Amino acid sequence: MLELEKVHTHYGPIEALKGVDLDVKKGEIVSLIGSNGAGKSTCLMTISGVLKNSSGKVLVNGTDISGMSAHRIVQMGISQVPEGRRIFPKLTVIENLEMGAFLGRGDFSSLLEDVYRLFPILKERSKQYGGTLSGGEQQMLAIGRALMSKPEILLLDEPSLGLAPIMVTKIFRTIQEINKEGVTVLLVEQNARAALRLSDRGYVLENGAVTLEGESEELLNNEKVRHAYLGE
Repeated sequence: MLELEKVHTHYGPIEALKGVDLDVKKGEIVSLIGSNGAGKSTCLMTISGVLKNSSGKVLVNGTDISGMSAHRIVQMGISQVPEGRRIFPKLTVIENLEMGAFLGRGDFSSLLEDVYRLFPILKERSKQYGGTLSGGEQQMLAIGRALMSKPEILLLDEPSLGLAPIMVTKIFRTIQEINKEGVTVLLVEQNARAALRLSDRGYVLENGAVTLEGESEELLNNEKVRHAYLGE
């Protein structure tokens, strides 16, 4: 469903992705793990069109989307939840969700009902400004906003960042529920253990290149992964 072929992405003269190959099949949850600066967020932003790859291909259902504008990529069914949430703090919850639906992919009322079912607190807070929500509620809002575009593929960048353990558990359970409802997920996450337990497969990025890939259980038992990313 989603495939990267020898993708290189630069920040000016600095090469951030160095020939990345990965694929995500329909219905999967795939994790991308690695240390800070490894290129994980760059990978997601390249897929979503926020950054343009300098070479290689980003394929969605066989169509090369390299160089497409970000809004066209959203129209193709790919939505990203950015690191740090990046909600609109001076807009209300409902206004943030309306922003997520601006391309009109699907029935607004039905999509809103689905988001409120996943995150009932957002319905209670619908008239509240986004900037007044707790960190966990803002993360729910960021995910809900992405879901309002009716994505087929959801890109999640560090959804557990800065959240209390109980909220992390809730967010991860919700990701699992979203996936069971038919949304394919590519997950970037510092909490490697939780990410791999949630995922079908995983990739390890180091210095902009994929160094390991495999089934999640295989990576959880890999000595290098256990030492470098699981604190063992």
